[in-house]
Amino acid sequence: MIRILVFLAVVFALGLGFAWLADRPGEMIVTFNGYQYQVTLMVAAVAIVGVVAAVMIVWWLIKSLWNSPYTISRYFRVRRRDRGYQALSTGMIAAGAGDGALARKKTKEAAKLIRSDQEPLINLLDAQASLLEGDHEGAREKFERMIDDPEMRLLGLRGLYLEAERLGDRNAARHYAGRAAAVAPQLAWAAESTLEELTERGDWDGALKLVEAQKSTRQIERDAANRRRAVLLTAKAQALADSDPNAARTAALEANKLAPDFAPAAVIAANVLFRQNDVRKGSKVLETAWRAEPHPDIAELYTHARPGDAVLDRLNRAKKLQEMKKNHAESSMAVARAALDAQDFSTARREAEAAIRMDRREGAYLLLADIEEAETGDQGKVRQLLSKAVRAPRDPAWVADGVVSERWAPVSPVTGKLDAFTWRAPMERLGQLIESETDVALPAISAAPPAVPAEKAIDIVPDASATKPAAEASNGMEEEIAAALGDGAAAEQASEPPRLPDDPGVAPEDQAEKSPRRFRLF
Repeated sequence: MIRILVFLAVVFALGLGFAWLADRPGEMIVTFNGYQYQVTLMVAAVAIVGVVAAVMIVWWLIKSLWNSPYTISRYFRVRRRDRGYQALSTGMIAAGAGDGALARKKTKEAAKLIRSDQEPLINLLDAQASLLEGDHEGAREKFERMIDDPEMRLLGLRGLYLEAERLGDRNAARHYAGRAAAVAPQLAWAAESTLEELTERGDWDGALKLVEAQKSTRQIERDAANRRRAVLLTAKAQALADSDPNAARTAALEANKLAPDFAPAAVIAANVLFRQNDVRKGSKVLETAWRAEPHPDIAELYTHARPGDAVLDRLNRAKKLQEMKKNHAESSMAVARAALDAQDFSTARREAEAAIRMDRREGAYLLLADIEEAETGDQGKVRQLLSKAVRAPRDPAWVADGVVSERWAPVSPVTGKLDAFTWRAPMERLGQLIESETDVALPAISAAPPAVPAEKAIDIVPDASATKPAAEASNGMEEEIAAALGDGAAAEQASEPPRLPDDPGVAPEDQAEKSPRRFRLF
């Protein structure tokens, strides 16, 4: 558009110039070789412009003829390059579609038309064709050659990383990922693999620097980066708790600030503060975490913050936690444990039963069994509660990749993934506990004999000797089914196993609420 405007401006200027000369009369006299030439100014101007145009045209023709060999060779070179890029494009599409034969064919065609040093993608297509053909050794050699080229180095490292992952060689994969991360920290695959390597070695400072680089390059969101930093700082505080308490305190408090609802960070921070006799600040950290999400480790550390406290003082501290988070199973469990230590059996029983009503699980039944044994020593009731605990869902624990742990760990022991452990109930029981004091025994009914088709029944001739035993057997089976289903109380009484001398049996209040028919999942 700008060129058109400039062209129009030049034409307009020339028109104005010629119009100006036409309005002003004058003559131009030129004497050359004894001859005198006299023309008007307008003719002289047109002649000058014509001569200049002719000189330019002649110069363009001479230049074109002089450069014609180069122009012709460039035309064929561009045509050859276009054909090569077309073959390269077709080969990349074939490699992506999994057509190894076409990818190899187009690789050879592109290599003939384009030099690999001019277009590095030919090396990538060659390696991809080798992978599709199953030549992994050849593909690895091609990826190794790419490392020598600065332009292809990251691509070669990526290929070697994937091959090492395919072979299950995690050390080699992390080596290639580390080299790639050193050159380009913005690569997510390299940063994640390097982060796993650093955390596995326990290099928490290096892992923190890498997370900060991920945050600065916007590989991960701010909240995810803060969560990772909190996990790494918690792991660092755990590692330095005994050797460097001050550094552990700094790391733990920063982790707790980044993730106030992260129980391991709060526990390690409060533990370090308690060791340094800062009970007030440590208790405040635990209280904040408890309000966010109650956790048994928080309750255990909070109630035993001062080792010299009496059992009643611990009970009061547990009740203080309960006031902060009312109507929660963990609050009731914390008070029940402290009350059991204080020999306040009525409070312990009441809180344990409240915990069962809010969250029916194994630990609550076991705690109630301990209370029963400590208060009454009734082994029958204790066994009854233990049987319920066996059938109840398990208590929450730290779970990662199928591994159940009582203690939190920063990485998964299976995959090495950071922040893999979550606090939840292990998925080992498929259903909730169904309260059933007595199992209803249903009699087994034999399957009826298959009916004889009508068209085949015509050909059957009944035998008089066989009819009588069959009828007697049928009558016997009917009597057996009637006896099994007719008297439900007799069947229930017959299926009930004999009681032990100290077995209390079924509680009256449970017997009144019992449904006439219950089924047990396990």
